[in-house]
Amino acid sequence: MGLAPGDFTLTPGQAVSVTIKLFASFQKGRFAVETRDYPPSTTVAEIARDLKIPVAEIGVVLVNARHVELDFCPAAGDILAIFPVIGGG
Repeated sequence: MGLAPGDFTLTPGQAVSVTIKLFASFQKGRFAVETRDYPPSTTVAEIARDLKIPVAEIGVVLVNARHVELDFCPAAGDILAIFPVIGGG
């Protein structure tokens, strides 16, 4: 199912530009905020895999400040925020 990391083939004029914000431990070795291009119909789970973020470690996903599921497909211009599972007690 889906694409392996880096397996995105973009056709000129077909890319969906998404601003990605990573929080807490997800920033380590990656970035805090970056805009990337993905093919249309790319899911949040596929973007996470592209960023080498284990889906099981994702706690909250927001697109344009609204909660979404991992099968959501961001549109051009969307802001995707990915937060890790928070532990503690």
